[in-house]
Amino acid sequence: MPGGRLSQQDRREIADGLTGGLGYAEIARRLERPTSTISREVARNGGAGGYRADHAHYATASRARRRRTTSGVADVRTVDPRRGYVERFASMMVEGGLPRMASRVLALLYTSDSRTLTAAELVRELRVSPASISKAIGYLEQVGTVHREPDPVRRLQHYVIADDVWLKAWEVSARTNQNWSETAAEGIELLGADTPAGQRLSHMADFFDRLSEDMSGGGGFQDCLAVLAVAQPSLDPSELAAALGWPVERVRDVLEYAVKNSGQDGAEQPTGEAAVREA
Repeated sequence: MPGGRLSQQDRREIADGLTGGLGYAEIARRLERPTSTISREVARNGGAGGYRADHAHYATASRARRRRTTSGVADVRTVDPRRGYVERFASMMVEGGLPRMASRVLALLYTSDSRTLTAAELVRELRVSPASISKAIGYLEQVGTVHREPDPVRRLQHYVIADDVWLKAWEVSARTNQNWSETAAEGIELLGADTPAGQRLSHMADFFDRLSEDMSGGGGFQDCLAVLAVAQPSLDPSELAAALGWPVERVRDVLEYAVKNSGQDGAEQPTGEAAVREA
């Protein structure tokens, strides 16, 4: 019907017209269609020299099915606020430098009602391949934000988000900054501090050194924690938490860090509550 979608017979007439050397305008007049409709149809299906009616018809139907599928997924996300939130949460982590699939897995684990999810559940929820999930889980395990728990009954691997996931992420970031600083320092030694390259690397080393120190609390803060750990042996973490208005877990973490970094001669130091008792 003129003005409607092109039928398979319309496409065969287009192909016959092209074979017969007719121009787009003449073919359009015969089909009572705008010339632009014919030119677009031919351009998106192989051009004047490669246009095939049956192929063009099935290709157009396939594109229409893909558009409907994509539209359906978008509609589901619009209707399901939780799914939309998971995707926004993941996008925020991507902007922070985390790989996209790892971000989606982490966001789903963090917002799930269940404390664990299997690989099959992650595949189903995120609508991706098992290989994509496996690669993302491998990355998250490597940086310490996710660990496995075996299911002895069904022989499945359950993936669990670490309780201190954001502390782990902070430590990874601080460690990365320190690596940048150390790598720059190696370059300065190799190229010479008085060379143009050495001067650029020196600026880089200073920047990442300060950034790493700031992320780990700064030297003054670390000294205060070390003094606190040594000078207050009578206080346990719960008392310190109450005095500082901090969660107990945070106090345990900083005491462990402080005592570990206040040791001398490389001797292994006690950590956590044992550090406070032995200080």
